[in-house]
Amino acid sequence: MGAMSARTQGTEAVHRAGFACFVGRPNAGKSTLTNALVGQKVAITSNRPQTTRHTVRGIVHRPDAQLVLVDTPGLHKPRTLLGERLNDVVRTTWAEVDVIGFCLPADQKLGPGDRYIAQELAGIRKTPKVAIVTKTDLVDSKRLAEQLIAIDRLGKELGLEWAEIVPVSAVGDKQVGLLADLLAPMLPESPPLYPEGDLTDEPEQIMVAELIREAALEGVRDELPHSIAVVVEEMLPREGRPADKPLLDIHANVYIERPSQKGIIIGPKGARLKEVGTKSRKHIEALLGTPVFLDLHVKVAKDWQRDPKQLRKLGF
Repeated sequence: MGAMSARTQGTEAVHRAGFACFVGRPNAGKSTLTNALVGQKVAITSNRPQTTRHTVRGIVHRPDAQLVLVDTPGLHKPRTLLGERLNDVVRTTWAEVDVIGFCLPADQKLGPGDRYIAQELAGIRKTPKVAIVTKTDLVDSKRLAEQLIAIDRLGKELGLEWAEIVPVSAVGDKQVGLLADLLAPMLPESPPLYPEGDLTDEPEQIMVAELIREAALEGVRDELPHSIAVVVEEMLPREGRPADKPLLDIHANVYIERPSQKGIIIGPKGARLKEVGTKSRKHIEALLGTPVFLDLHVKVAKDWQRDPKQLRKLGF
């Protein structure tokens, strides 16, 4: 290492690249932080199978490093076998990434949910773990200091070593750059994992549409392989909700090519569409970190796959 660090800055610097995931209970500020790090828009990679088995939430490009942020399903006390399986997926992911960021909101006392995640993290020995105190804009310095001490104490109690404890406010853009500075050196030396051209900057509306489309296609792929397009017409926070109980209204249209396909998507007594709504809403809430009211309508756009005007309207 000595020889490396002794080099003057003018020479070829080491490039690092690797994977990070943010964990934390719902509403801990994971999505906002991801967006702030990536730069407002979340970059989605092409869904090529070889890239990664995990959903890529965003990629931070720096001259010296590339940080790939991957999603993990939320970790929770399993109540069902499926829950246990999901938790196994989470643990596998945690063991595979290069650094784990544990998001803890500054304005909420550490609770049993946080302790549960921390205990799990303590069992993963090799991966560096960074405690990220989010939403620091919501508290004064005394409350922030108390939270930092509480997090430090929690680590000591569980034999969990924090590589860093970093306060950030993604909203005020405070310390977000610093967080990237701290995470970068924890990545292995590597050329960039993704060429920049492989990324598309897609705002959340496109991602939401994609999740709805995935849910709509499930189970009807054979009958309607491609003839479904989804357009999110609007995403608006519900007026008059308390700050700690936000609700996002999402209005989306599912377009099919022919009236005969409508019944397939809607299902008997609307059961299929309802299931599509429930399933995609769960994924959307996980993605955006906020409760969602999803309003879905099925519309016919005649032969949209062959109609350039329709295609443009549907965002292709």
